[in-house]
Amino acid sequence: MSPPRPTLYLDWNATAPLRPQARAAVLAVLDAPGNPSSVHGAGRRARDLVERARTQVAALVGASTDRLVFTSGGTEANALGLRALSDGVDVLLVSAIEHDAVLQTARAGAVPVEVWPVTADGVADLDWLERRLARGDRPAVALMLANNETGVIQPVAQAAALVRAAGGRLHVDAVQAAGKIAIDLAALGADTLALSAHKLGGPQGAGALAFAAGVRPTPLWRGGGQEQGLRPGTENVAAIAGFGAAAEAARAALSDASAQAAWRDAAAARLKAAGARIMGEAVPRLPNTLCLAAPGWPSDRQVMWLDLGGVQVSAGAACSSGKVRPSPVLEAMGQGALAPCALRASGGYDTDPSHWSAFADLWLDGYARVTARQRTEVA
Repeated sequence: MSPPRPTLYLDWNATAPLRPQARAAVLAVLDAPGNPSSVHGAGRRARDLVERARTQVAALVGASTDRLVFTSGGTEANALGLRALSDGVDVLLVSAIEHDAVLQTARAGAVPVEVWPVTADGVADLDWLERRLARGDRPAVALMLANNETGVIQPVAQAAALVRAAGGRLHVDAVQAAGKIAIDLAALGADTLALSAHKLGGPQGAGALAFAAGVRPTPLWRGGGQEQGLRPGTENVAAIAGFGAAAEAARAALSDASAQAAWRDAAAARLKAAGARIMGEAVPRLPNTLCLAAPGWPSDRQVMWLDLGGVQVSAGAACSSGKVRPSPVLEAMGQGALAPCALRASGGYDTDPSHWSAFADLWLDGYARVTARQRTEVA
């Protein structure tokens, strides 16, 4: 019997493996429990850990520590951010490629929602936004920093300038971008910005909302006075400490992004030569993300083929209850015909060239089998 094949994990956009620094921080907290609201020594130590993590996460995105609130994850951070900007506005403009955490939250609110389109490259259409803002009503706008499926980086700073000129405010979902590209809250012009720990190598169950001066979020629910009264409930100290450690490590490793992009691009070139379509290849993308479509090879079968060969990828966003369904993001890009055949591979801090090469080798083998069968059936 042949030995089992080593598993290669290329689904970092779904969740990143825990960084060693984050693991150490989490274990240290679990070995010395304390409630950050307690005034005795254990409580003060816990409070110090939370505040240290706040400094680390704030530094990752250029935020002020007194304007960063910890949450249970990116979904809650997005909900808190949208609520902060929705009071007194006439319309909420949401890009067509937003994560469901933003789209569904927006649609569940009392403010009318309009979805603004993207180009064929997956970039939010700024011309459309400028025309829409010219109507004169007061808007709130949601635009993610980088798409979780295609990796396409969005023109947030340009959008923010348009929104501010129209008297509106901008929420940015930076969950997928944080730790992969440099982020500065002020340079982006964002009023609120959502983050998640597990996308950058921290533990699941922690996130944060950063907000600009002049913005005061409204709590989603009531309770204690934790997190400036904006997020009641005892802080998840272990997860928060791990978040901080991961954020610090990710910030230190941002210079590695160009190497990741080169390894990704080398694999993409091989797949494209065989007939794959690369999504967003003509515009800036996250350095770790590759979204492709293989005409005639359904996404679920690609995922199964690769999984059987020891390579783990996804058919798109991992937040649809495990279902493999055509990507609304690709449909918004006018790629609806290819959406059922789309695949996403994404690397991270310990991915190396051999991982991308092995993925390409296995994918090309599978696609060659599929195309050969198709030719036989036609003949």
